[in-house]
Amino acid sequence: MRRRQVTVIGSSDCGFVEEAYLIGKHIAQKGWVLISGGRGGVMESASKGAHEEGGIVVGILPFEKHHHANEYCDIVIPTGIGFARNLPNVLAGDAVVAIGGGAGTLSEIAYAWQFKRPIIACSFCDGWGRRIAAHPPDNRGGKIFEANTLEEALRILDETMERVVQYD
Repeated sequence: MRRRQVTVIGSSDCGFVEEAYLIGKHIAQKGWVLISGGRGGVMESASKGAHEEGGIVVGILPFEKHHHANEYCDIVIPTGIGFARNLPNVLAGDAVVAIGGGAGTLSEIAYAWQFKRPIIACSFCDGWGRRIAAHPPDNRGGKIFEANTLEEALRILDETMERVVQYD
């Protein structure tokens, strides 16, 4: 059986690095694989947390070169397809954690919603993670779980991963 995978999404140029770091650590402690866009900001902080705990970190890059990945990625997948990489980034996860984020994160949330991936929306961080928790796009998608604190985000992630369907 394959390992469970969690996609962490968020901006490459915003705060919330401590929260992302702790979520990354938690993912590794549970033995799950961390998937991200492989760049800076939230992605790098989550990757660092997972890496320091000995976890597996996968970065799915929008660029065509490996060297664009943050230093904590164990596996780098350069796609060369720009923001279109947001779809495989989301599809790789059994669940998605949204920490802040701008337009790129919004597109990932939309893909997660349409493909019915559970979304843990960290409303304690500003950005699309907060906004989407209060305003789901429509009634056709999956589940959005609002987390008002880091502790609540970790609890919801644990509960979600216990009951998530593996998308094979």
